Amino acid sequence: MTVYVVDVHQLVHTCPADRRPHPFATYRTVVEVIPAGPCLTPITLPGTDTTVDCKARRHHHEQCDNCRITVQVRTVTTTRRGASRATARRAA
Repeated sequence: MTVYVVDVHQLVHTCPADRRPHPFATYRTVVEVIPAGPCLTPITLPGTDTTVDCKARRHHHEQCDNCRITVQVRTVTTTRRGASRATARRAA
């Protein structure tokens, strides 16, 4: 199973449409790739002698352990941008 280890960073703000803090941008950084071995169940294409990895032809849950990809989140950080609370308006 190939594992991608990622760090996630979210930029959070508040706005007039939604006064609760919410993310407006999310960045993911791949910090490590742990590769797996070759395909355990290669598939022969019909009518040919060509074989391909099962990841090219099967759904995720049907792939062998070496072809299946997993994303592991290592850390999640958040940065607030703009006002963190709603500003009251003064009556004129």
